[in-house]
Amino acid sequence: MTALATDTAASAPGQSPPRSALRLAAPALLVFAGVRLLGLAVLAAWSAAEGKSPHQLLSARWDSLWYTRVAEQGYGYTAHLADGGVHSSLAFFPLLPGLEHTLAALTPLAPQDAGLAVSWLASLFAAWGLYAIGALLHDRRTGVVLAALWAVLPVGIVQSMAYTESLFTALAVWSLYAVLTGRWVWAGTLAVLAGLTRPVGLAVVAAIWAGAAVTLVPWPGFRELWRGHRRTLFAVLVSPLGWLGYVAWVGVRTGSPTGYPGIQAQWGNGFDGGVAFAGFVWKNLTGPVFLAGVGLCAAVALIGWLYVRCVRQGQPLPLLVYGGVVVALALTGSGYFGSRPRLLLPAFTLLLPVAVALTRWRRARAASLLVAVALASAAYGALWLNGSGPP
Repeated sequence: MTALATDTAASAPGQSPPRSALRLAAPALLVFAGVRLLGLAVLAAWSAAEGKSPHQLLSARWDSLWYTRVAEQGYGYTAHLADGGVHSSLAFFPLLPGLEHTLAALTPLAPQDAGLAVSWLASLFAAWGLYAIGALLHDRRTGVVLAALWAVLPVGIVQSMAYTESLFTALAVWSLYAVLTGRWVWAGTLAVLAGLTRPVGLAVVAAIWAGAAVTLVPWPGFRELWRGHRRTLFAVLVSPLGWLGYVAWVGVRTGSPTGYPGIQAQWGNGFDGGVAFAGFVWKNLTGPVFLAGVGLCAAVALIGWLYVRCVRQGQPLPLLVYGGVVVALALTGSGYFGSRPRLLLPAFTLLLPVAVALTRWRRARAASLLVAVALASAAYGALWLNGSGPP
């Protein structure tokens, strides 16, 4: 297993000066941007045929509307549904709407367009971080392929929406890179921001704690710990503050220490150890949509197989912990099951074994496969957004 770097005093995440690092990552960024532009072009053509606005599909539907409302009006909006359900804007973490509000105040952009700008820019930073981790653990070609694989995922169109997936993944991947290279202050700071973006920010916290545990073995005495590992301690102590801060604020606002879980429960979200998801799969297997149940079983089996491959590949413990927590949180929730593919989008660590395998292929063969998958992903994304779309 790749060893973690010890505590360092680097000023930014990255082993090369920013300009040099960007130049090295340029192929990955160009490939990623090409895939995303392909997805947008197919979406535009498909939406035109359906008489719909691709701009609206990307920026003003589903969760995007809630983020925009928070950006414009702050928290406090509650929707009362016809079936008696109650949906509160407090369910949505504050970083994306905060950035939308700030960017809209500083530029001519409307909040929803500011959300798109944040997502598109963050997706490029996420691709850069994926390249950096792939190159660090293996080689530059692996980094390029890893960024390409993340771009061609079936639900990759979400990376171009005014959603939090791109922003969270960018923060998570660079925080993990900082852990792997011993840049603990950056790791902790980025983890705070990730914790202000999505509930799954806990996965980044767990990864930092796992990395710190590996770094500090054998455990020194307190005096030696403070003298030699102050930055590591900073990351350990600071990393959960974003997530804890927002959850505590919601608790104060609602007057209940379980305020945030209660808000989530009103949305039908919660964690039951996978009971509801297992029931959903069984219902499909025993119902008229048997093939859908088989597909779900195959998808879960694939995820499990990929995680085993990550372990056998010898991924650093922080990556294994991060990927495991993201997958566990996605599959053990009791909310709308159509959101599972989107919730798994930040689990980029599962793609590393595939990226390594593809680098062993001839370049033309690997490129042909990625182009074919990119076309399929673009078509699926356009079909998805013009249909039910992401919840």
